[in-house]
Amino acid sequence: MLKVLRKPVISGLALFSMLPAGITSAAASNVDSYAQKPTISGLEAPQLDQRYKDSFTIGAAVEPSQLQGKDAAMLKRHFNSIVAENVMKPASLQPVEGQFNWGPADQIIKFAKENGMDVRGHNLVWHSQVPDWFFKDASGNPMVIWQNNKQVVADPANLEANKTLLIQRLHDHIKAVVSHYKDDVKSWDVVNEVIDEWGGNPNGYRQSPWYLITGLDYIKVAFATAREFAAPDAKLYINDYNTEVEPKRTYLYNLVKSLKEQGVPIDGVGHQSHIQIGWPSEAEIEKTINMFADLGLDNQITELDVSMYGWPVRAFPTYGAIPQQKFEDQADRYDRLFKLYEKLGDKISNVTFWGVADNHTWLNDRADVYYDANGNVVTDTNAPYATIVKSSGKDAPFVFDPDYNVKPAYWAIIDHK
Repeated sequence: MLKVLRKPVISGLALFSMLPAGITSAAASNVDSYAQKPTISGLEAPQLDQRYKDSFTIGAAVEPSQLQGKDAAMLKRHFNSIVAENVMKPASLQPVEGQFNWGPADQIIKFAKENGMDVRGHNLVWHSQVPDWFFKDASGNPMVIWQNNKQVVADPANLEANKTLLIQRLHDHIKAVVSHYKDDVKSWDVVNEVIDEWGGNPNGYRQSPWYLITGLDYIKVAFATAREFAAPDAKLYINDYNTEVEPKRTYLYNLVKSLKEQGVPIDGVGHQSHIQIGWPSEAEIEKTINMFADLGLDNQITELDVSMYGWPVRAFPTYGAIPQQKFEDQADRYDRLFKLYEKLGDKISNVTFWGVADNHTWLNDRADVYYDANGNVVTDTNAPYATIVKSSGKDAPFVFDPDYNVKPAYWAIIDHK
C-alpha cells in the first residue's frame, strides 16, 4: 500500500482548511443537497489526495498537452499519482520496430518527478493501439487475417516460427520500455484487456492476434520480462474493464488464479471502472475487490469515470443541457463509491480517474444524441430508436466541471457522510 504523505496541504479557503476531517462549517455540513454546496474553483478546493492519504493514492490520466496551465495546476493540487492516457502505449512508444518515441511520455515522467507524484505505466501489451509491424512475419506478411468477420491465423504451417518472432518482439519491447522507466514507474499495467467474455472462447480469452499466435504465453512472457527489468519494488498488474460483472469477473479470476499457481509474477488486478450512475452495483464491486484480494493480490481502480448515461448511450447535446438532477444522482453514486473504496482501503492502493475535468473525456466519443421525428432529444434508453442520430453529445464523468469548478460529486467524496 502507498500511504506516504507526499505534499503539504494547501488550504485555499479558510472555511475548508480542516479537511480531511470534514467540512467545519455547521451550515455546510447540514446542507441536504450536494447541489447547494459552494461552487468554487477546483484550484481553491480542499485537496482530494490529502482527503484519502490514509487509504490510497489518487491519480489522473493525462496527455502531455495537459501538463501546463489549469490542468497542470489541478494535477498538482489534487493528485499524487499520474498515468499517460495514450503516449505510453506500444503504438506511441515504438511505432516503427526499433525506433522509440520517448519524448511525449518523458514529459509526463518529468512532470511527475518534479511534483512528487507516483507514475502508473499504461500499458505494455494490448490488442489495440499496437503497431502492425508486431504481427508481420519475417517476410512482411500478416500473421493474422480477417476471415468471416473474425481474425484467424494466416499461415498455420508457419505458426511456430511466427510465435517465436512475436514473443521475441514482445520481450524486446517490454525490456526497452521498462528499462527506460525503471527508476520512475511504480505500477505497470503489464497486460490490458485479455478477457472477452463474448468472443467465443470457452475460457473467455480474447481472440486477439497475441492469443491466436502465442496462446497464453504472451501474458506469461510479458510479466516475466517486466519483472526482470522493472524496479524491484514496482508492482505488476493485469488490467481490464467490466471486472465487476459476470461472466467476465469469473473468467478473469480463473485466469489470474491459474497464472499465479504457475508462478507468473502478478502483483495485482487493475479494475478500469468505466461505470455508470446506476451500474454496476456497489455490492458487485465489493465482491470483485474481495475475490482478488483473497488471492493475495492488490487492487487498483485504474480508469475511473462515472458516465451520466446508461447503455445504449442517449446523451444530451450540450453540457449545459444535462439536468441538475443528473449531477445530483452522480454525486450520490460517487458518495457510495468512495465510501466503499475507503472501507476496502487495505485492499486498494490507488484510485485513478481517467481524466482531470469534464472538458476532456473519451466518453464524449460515444455520447450519441438521438432525436425523434419532431427534433426532440430522446434520452430514454427504452424508447424506440429515433429517426435522427448525431454523435455530438457531452458526457460529464468527473468531479470537476469543464471550467475546473467543483461539482456536487466533488463535495460527495471530499465530505461524504
